[in-house]
Amino acid sequence: MDLLPTLEASWRSQQQKICVIGAGPAGLAALKLIKDSPQYKGGSWTATAFEARDGVGGVWLPAPPTQNPPLTPLYDSLTTNLPHPVMAYTSLSFPPSTAAYPPASSVLSYLQGYAEHFGLMELVQLNTSVTSVTRDHSTGKWVVTVRKSKQESEETSSFDFLVVANGHYRVPRTPSTPGLQQWFDVKRAMHSVYYRHPSDFGDARTVLVVGAGPSGSDLCSDLLTSGRSVVHSVTNAKSSDDPDGRLKTRGRVASYGDPEKGELTFEDGSTLSGVDFSVLATGYKFDFPFLPESILHRLVPPAVPPLPGILFNSTYSVFPLAKHIFPLVGADEFPGTSVAFLGLPIRVAPLPLLEAQMAAVLHVFAYPTALDATQEALDIVERYETIRAHLSRPAASEPDLTAPNASADPTELAIAAAWHRFDGHEQFTYRDALHVFAGSPVRVAPWEIESYDAKGELRAEWRALERAGEADEWVRGVGAGPGGDAEWVDLLRRLLKRVRDRQEEEKGKSRL
Repeated sequence: MDLLPTLEASWRSQQQKICVIGAGPAGLAALKLIKDSPQYKGGSWTATAFEARDGVGGVWLPAPPTQNPPLTPLYDSLTTNLPHPVMAYTSLSFPPSTAAYPPASSVLSYLQGYAEHFGLMELVQLNTSVTSVTRDHSTGKWVVTVRKSKQESEETSSFDFLVVANGHYRVPRTPSTPGLQQWFDVKRAMHSVYYRHPSDFGDARTVLVVGAGPSGSDLCSDLLTSGRSVVHSVTNAKSSDDPDGRLKTRGRVASYGDPEKGELTFEDGSTLSGVDFSVLATGYKFDFPFLPESILHRLVPPAVPPLPGILFNSTYSVFPLAKHIFPLVGADEFPGTSVAFLGLPIRVAPLPLLEAQMAAVLHVFAYPTALDATQEALDIVERYETIRAHLSRPAASEPDLTAPNASADPTELAIAAAWHRFDGHEQFTYRDALHVFAGSPVRVAPWEIESYDAKGELRAEWRALERAGEADEWVRGVGAGPGGDAEWVDLLRRLLKRVRDRQEEEKGKSRL
């Protein structure tokens, strides 16, 4: 599907160069839409993507946890937590017969196929790390320095536009819980970025898993399947034990005691001992090591209004960004319409959102005045006030003393942590608004919202079909027929009907 409208304009006579940092899901979406643009087709734009690794795919490209931090947090059992028709780029479906919730290897193959299908590899320089990005005010260009690992050489080039698409699932965030460092020191704690398989825990029989996101839940499942016992620390959870005693759910850890005795104290005052190991599925930091402090200040931003005239990275969010993409900074800093940060929103279906963001990016690159800075500033202040009013507690969900100026006002830190987090159907409203802004005809379909809302139930039902040996039959040939994408939509609706029918059956039994 063509995401960009046909633009009629007198393009600048001078050819303009676009730098894309990263060739993961965000970088690939950027390249695809650039290639679709009339400016690229007409020779007004060129594009180069720099990818540090030896292949495309970003977080989905596996690597052993040997670097510090590892190149990816990809663990062996990882499968998607969204059905692939919901998470796929709108411009290319997953191959026919793909499992509804595919393993990581299938997602990597899909991304590689996307790059091949749209001829993107000709624009990608592999094994090339961006080490520095500066602004040359005399030329009005972005100066990008890269290191080519195979040649062990550095090169510097100038670009008119910068697309930051380096991902945010590498640098681990660890909570500042008292006593935790002692567990690290004796190698009884690690962040989940290093996890690959339950065998990583050696002879540890009882493992504390901190965090209730997808990786934390998957870790619990892996460990229980391996025969271990699990203590799952979930913020605001009430203490409970499964009947067999192998899974204990507790609230936030208040402090770590003697690691040799495995002692823990929780927020409600309860204690446990005999825990052999702690693994922290506590998320990741936004990290842009190639951007200097003169461009991106590594601090928690001050309260607003007024909006600051400079750009901040709290490690939880980048602020202030128009549309969560474009720096809204003073004119003496750099033109915010020449820079785009892709993929910062969380709790979203990422690939179609990346396409929508990039459609907006190219519209702004072509027409900088299309971005109404005054209205964008008002929108940012409104979001700030809304988040502030709804804060349930004056602290980030997992306080992190390694964050910049961690002594910042707790409310400002909490706002920063929530800034790019989309709740409810906010992501779909955002996607549609980006497409409207860009003049694109694409809109979110009702089935996408329906399936996203039921993603947990659908995943549980799919897992049940896999255990029963029926999953392959469900997807065999789906997507290969004349119905195309409609066949995938039908499959998801049949799967959801199966869920609802079972729920009604269970309700009927409970009334007897």
